[in-house]
Amino acid sequence: MVIRHGARFGKSQDAPFIALCNPSMPRDIATQQATVMDVVTNTFCASGMHLPNGSWVTFGGNGAVGRGGNIGSQRNSAGSGAWDSEYQDFDGTKAIRILNPCTDSDSLSSPKCQWYDDPNVVSMQKRRWYSAAEALADGSVVLIGGFVNGGYVNRNYPNVDPEFQGGAAESTFEFYPANGRTAATMQFMIKTSGLNSYAHTYLLKSGKMLVQANVSTIIWDYTNNIETPLPDMPNNVVRVYPASGAVAMLPLKPKNNYTQTILFCGGCDMPDYAWGDYAHPSINTWDYPASKDCQRLTPEPPDGSDPAYEADDDMLEGRTMGQFIVLPDGKILVINGGLNGTAGYAEATGETANYGDMPYGMSLASGPVGAPAIYDPEAPKGSRWSNAGLGTSQIARLYHSSAILLPDASVLVAGSNPNADVNISTVFPTTYKAEIFYPPYFKATTRPVPSGVPETISYGGDYFNITLPKSSYTGSANDAAENTTVVLVRGGFSTHAMNMGQRYLQLNNTFTVNNNGSITLHVAQAPNSYIFQPGPALLFVNVRGIPSNGSMVIVGNGQIGTQPTALASTLPESVYSTSNTTTTTQSKANGNTVTLTGSSIFAAVAGIVVIGIYNLLSK
Repeated sequence: MVIRHGARFGKSQDAPFIALCNPSMPRDIATQQATVMDVVTNTFCASGMHLPNGSWVTFGGNGAVGRGGNIGSQRNSAGSGAWDSEYQDFDGTKAIRILNPCTDSDSLSSPKCQWYDDPNVVSMQKRRWYSAAEALADGSVVLIGGFVNGGYVNRNYPNVDPEFQGGAAESTFEFYPANGRTAATMQFMIKTSGLNSYAHTYLLKSGKMLVQANVSTIIWDYTNNIETPLPDMPNNVVRVYPASGAVAMLPLKPKNNYTQTILFCGGCDMPDYAWGDYAHPSINTWDYPASKDCQRLTPEPPDGSDPAYEADDDMLEGRTMGQFIVLPDGKILVINGGLNGTAGYAEATGETANYGDMPYGMSLASGPVGAPAIYDPEAPKGSRWSNAGLGTSQIARLYHSSAILLPDASVLVAGSNPNADVNISTVFPTTYKAEIFYPPYFKATTRPVPSGVPETISYGGDYFNITLPKSSYTGSANDAAENTTVVLVRGGFSTHAMNMGQRYLQLNNTFTVNNNGSITLHVAQAPNSYIFQPGPALLFVNVRGIPSNGSMVIVGNGQIGTQPTALASTLPESVYSTSNTTTTTQSKANGNTVTLTGSSIFAAVAGIVVIGIYNLLSK
C-alpha cells in the first residue's frame, strides 16, 4: 500500500492519497510499518489512476509552497511556486509521477521501487490541480480540467470568463500517454465553470464516458470530443468538490448484465452565488446543512429508454465529504464527512471578514459525522440504508480525508486537514492517526480460504477453477456453493473523499460440490475492458456474504494497448453433492468500538480501530 501524505520536511498540506500496489503489502499493513518515500514535486490535490501493469501514476498538483501554504520562494510562469527553499518542494502542476509494482524479493530502497518524478522527462501538456482522471479500455488515462492556480472554487465571481478565468482555470483534456494527441478544449468544462473540480467520470460499456460536474451531466465520446447532454442533477445538488458528495458505480453482476448505474449521495445544494470565488465562499458554509439526497443514474439503459435520474433512499443524515467504499459483499459503505458546509479551507467568507471570527478555524465544514452507514443496492427501496451495530469514530474526518478497501476486506481511514499547513491546535486539526473500520462480516469466525486463484484475469477465454476446503463455510455444502460469488474489486486511487477508478465486477461461476465437502468453483474470465479496465484488482470469494482475504491479480495483458478479448467460455453445469455434507462452528458478534495503538491485536467487529501512526507520517 502507498500512502502519500504531502509531508515534506515537517509540512503537511494535503490529504493522503492511498492506493494498493503489490502483493507484499498485506504484510506491511498487518505490521503497521511504513517506509518513507520521497516525492520531489508537490502532490497537493493531485489526481491518480492505475496502469495495466499494476503501476500507479499521479497527475498534477500544486505549485511549490512554503510555510503557511504561501507561494514558494521562486515563482513559475503561471504565478505559482516553482520551488521553495524551506520545504524543498518543486512545482507539481504538470508533474506525472509513477510508482512501479515491487515484490517481497525487491529492496524497497532500490530506484525501481521508488517514485519516478522528473517533470523534465515526463509531464503533462497543461497545468492541472484537482483534475479528473479515468482509465480507458486500453489502459491509457484521460485527464480532464482542473485549476491552473488554486482556490476555493475554480472561478471568479461574477463569472464572466468561464473558459479561462483570467488564466486560472484549465478547460481542456489530454491523454496519458499522449501518443501524439494534443490537449483539446472540452465544452463541458466551460459550461460547468467554477464547480467542476475532480469531475466524476465513469467509462461505459459503449466505449463512451459519463461525466458529471456542477449540476450538469453528459455522455462524452472522448475519441471525437462529442458531448451528449443528459438531464441535470435533481434538486440543484452539487456532488463535485467542494460540495464533495459520495459517488460510486454500483456492483456489476451477471444477473444485471453488467448494467452500469452510478449512485450519487450527499453534497450541497447552496445557491450559485453562495459558492463565491477563488478566495472563499460568499456565505458561512459551516451553517449550511449538507444534502442527504441520493440519486441513481443508468447512463445507457439496457431497454434503450432515455437516461434519467431516479430518486433513491436519502442517507440517514446529510454529508459533505462522505466517501463511498464498495465492499466485497456488494454493499457500499459511506464513511467520514460533515453535517454542514463544504470541503476546502479559508481565512474568511463573504459574511465573516476576520479569521479570528471563524468559529472552526479555517474549516468550511462543521459537525463531523463519526458514524458510518451501509447501503444495500439490492434491498427494497425504503430500506437500503442502515447503521445498526456499526461503531463510531471519535476522530473528525473532514477536508483531506481518505479511505480505501484493504486486502482483508476491512477499510483503512486516514487524513483530515482543513488547514493551509500543519495546525494541531485548531478545532479540526491536522490528523495523522489512521483507523481501520471492520464491516459486519467480520463477526463470522469462519471465512473462505480459496486456493488456485490465478495471478492474471483475461478478457474472455477459458474458465479457471478455485477450490474452497470444507473449513471455508458452515452448514450445508450445497447451500454454501449456491451462495458463493467470485468478485473483482478495484479500490481505486483515494483522495479527497473519492476513489478514482473504483469498480466492482462479479465473475460468472458454476460449481462442483465434492463428496469430501470441498467446493470447486468454475469461474469465467472478465467480459471486456469497457466493463472493467485493465490493471490491478483484488479477487475475493464470498460465501453467504462473508469474503475471503483478497488476492491481488492483474486484469488484462499488463500493457497499454488494445486488450486481447476472446469469446466467453461455456461453464460446466453445477454439480451438487449427494452426501448432504455439513459443517458447524460457532459465530460471534461484537459491535463495539475499540481504540488500539501500536502492535495491539485488532478485535473490533463493525467498529473502528485507531492505529497510532503519527510518528511514521510526520517524519
